[in-house]
Amino acid sequence: MTVMAIDYGDAHTGVAISDPTGFLAGSTTTIHSRNAQVVLEELARLVREHRVEALVMGFPRNMDGTEGPRAQLYRDFAAQVAELTGLTPVLWDERRTTVDAHRILFESGKNAKKRKKTVDAVAASLILEGYLDFCRMQKNHGQ
Repeated sequence: MTVMAIDYGDAHTGVAISDPTGFLAGSTTTIHSRNAQVVLEELARLVREHRVEALVMGFPRNMDGTEGPRAQLYRDFAAQVAELTGLTPVLWDERRTTVDAHRILFESGKNAKKRKKTVDAVAASLILEGYLDFCRMQKNHGQ
């Protein structure tokens, strides 16, 4: 089952797509647009192109676990994604993903300019990996 993760942002939206088995994070891309409709159309295209069967979307939470100030915006966007693709995104706690993505890119030697171009895709990969790990754990405990 191919899973797509979305790290939605004001100007850049990171996307990570698993391999067809839903076991490994595969390709990544970044949608560079502030226009939500453009982002939605590109997400729908990627869903069709990669035959995505499940969506997971980063959801803003505060460090104490409460919902962040942008939570409703993300819920509304997830509803639009669901309407356009027919797939309802699982809202996934995205705490620390962007911080961790910056750290990973910094440690790999990327300068600030290069990090800015790819950080959202790396954050989406971290969301995807966390979700896939959770699904594997659920599956293992269910057997």
